[in-house]
Amino acid sequence: MLARIGGKSELAKAIRYMTSRWEALTVYTTDGRLEMSNNAAERAIRPLTLGRKNYLFAGSDAGGERAAVIYTLIETCRMTGSDPQAYLADIIDRIADRPVR
Repeated sequence: MLARIGGKSELAKAIRYMTSRWEALTVYTTDGRLEMSNNAAERAIRPLTLGRKNYLFAGSDAGGERAAVIYTLIETCRMTGSDPQAYLADIIDRIADRPVR
């Protein structure tokens, strides 16, 4: 196909790119642990990437660190199949009963 089209066309560039990376593009066919696409990973990080502008308004470095901890807890709950709201409510209830020291 590459011989039939112009060597400097966008299609020719795409074909050369694909053929030069063919092994990497098809590795998922020989390793059953790999997915054909990274859509699941993209969906998992979308809320974090959409929230990047919100990090600008954390108020301080400490506020940003607290937000990072909360985001981590929420995403960990989701990954393990737990309800993040129920988990955090339970933790807050337990903390309330603890002495300050």
